[in-house]
Amino acid sequence: MGGIGFVGLGIMGHSMARNLVDAGHTVTVWNRTRERSDDLVAAGALLAETPRGVAESNDIVMVCVSDTPDVEAVVFGPQGIAEGLSPGSLVIDHSTISPRATKEFAATVNEAGASWLDAPISGGSEGAAKGTLSIMIGGEADQIERAREYLEVIGATITHVGPQGAGQLVKAVNQILVVVNQLAVSEALLLAQAGDLDLAATLAAVEGGAAGSWMLSNRGPQMIERDWRPGFTIDLQQKDLRLVLEAADELGVPVPGTALVFQLYRALQSQGLGSEGNHALVKALEQMSGFSVGEDG
Repeated sequence: MGGIGFVGLGIMGHSMARNLVDAGHTVTVWNRTRERSDDLVAAGALLAETPRGVAESNDIVMVCVSDTPDVEAVVFGPQGIAEGLSPGSLVIDHSTISPRATKEFAATVNEAGASWLDAPISGGSEGAAKGTLSIMIGGEADQIERAREYLEVIGATITHVGPQGAGQLVKAVNQILVVVNQLAVSEALLLAQAGDLDLAATLAAVEGGAAGSWMLSNRGPQMIERDWRPGFTIDLQQKDLRLVLEAADELGVPVPGTALVFQLYRALQSQGLGSEGNHALVKALEQMSGFSVGEDG
C-alpha cells in the first residue's frame, strides 16, 4: 500500500482519514486541533507538525476543511502545503469552497509544477464513515487515475465532471438539490402531521416512488424522532448556500427556492440553532404553523 497525506480532521475528514488507515495505507495527518488526530495515530497514522510537513512526506495530499479561507490558509499560509510541494505533487481538495477561488488556487499550484483536483464530497457523515461518499472532481483525468486507489476507499461514486473548478460548481448544483429537497420533506411531513397520519407509515409509502430522495429516507426518520444530531450542520449548510448564491449571481441564474431556504436557515441561526443538523429546517416551518412534526398535539 502507498502513502498519502490528509489535512483537516473534522466531521467528514476524520472518517475519511480513518478509512484510509483501516484500508492499510500509510496516512500522514495534520489538524489544527491536534487532539482530533490522537485515535488515528493510535490506529497507525503518522502525525505531521505542519501542513508543509504533510506535503514534504507525501506526493498526494488530501484536504478537507470548512471554507475558502481555510483552504487558502492550510495551502498557502505559513508552513502551508504549498511550501512542501515538489514538481509532480498532487493536491486533492475535498472541501466545498468558491469555484472562482478554486481556479485561482489551482493555477498557483500548477505554476509550481504540481497538480490540483477539486473534489468536493456529498453523502453526509454517514457516507464519510461508510466510505460511500459521492465525489465530483474537476481536473485532469490522469491525475484522477493516479489517486483512484485512495478515492475508492472514501467514495462509492467518483465522477470526473470537467476541468479545474468544475467539481466545485457541481457541488453547488448538489447543494441546491439537497436543500430544496429538505424543504419539500419538511412541508410534506408537516402536512402528514396536521392530518394525523402515521408518519413512519407515510414515509414508507412514498419513499419508494417518484417522491423518494436521499434526504427523505435518511433525514425523514430523524425528523420524526426529533433527532437533530448533524450529518451536516446548519452553519456549514449556510456557508455552502452563500457559495451557491454567489455563483448563481455571477452566472445570472435565478434560484428562488435556494434563496428561500437560505433565509429560513438564517432565522434558525438567529435562534442559536446553527449547530443542529440541516434537517432542522423544519423548525422554521413549525414556528409558522404552531405545531411540530413527531410531537403529539
